[in-house]
Amino acid sequence: MKQNQAQKGMVDEIIRCREYIENALAYSGDTHNFDDVMLGILLGNFQFWPAANSCMVTEIISYPRKKVFHVFLAGGSLNEIKAFHKPATEWAKAQGCTAMTLTGRPGWEKALASEGWEYQFTTLKREI
Repeated sequence: MKQNQAQKGMVDEIIRCREYIENALAYSGDTHNFDDVMLGILLGNFQFWPAANSCMVTEIISYPRKKVFHVFLAGGSLNEIKAFHKPATEWAKAQGCTAMTLTGRPGWEKALASEGWEYQFTTLKREI
């Protein structure tokens, strides 16, 4: 019973943050829609970081030589998103991650420079 209530609470919170998630998805290259993200969170493939006026969706990517905490989506209040930096870093380290990455619009580079984020590479796409 408690798990069902917790699951319902999580669903309610994800739905509350739908606008932030969908706004971020607009820059994701059509790889996911809102339902895909919700399912990924509920299945434990993504981590959900809600705040009053924003949220972040993350995932852990295990490469052969490195485990990386990846910020998949973030939307809403920039100050709230920046406030996730310390707890997300601590959580990622506890999971064995040795790096953090973020994929998004070019504006994130400037917005997060003060948090120690730096440019790594450019990703190009071409629909086929």
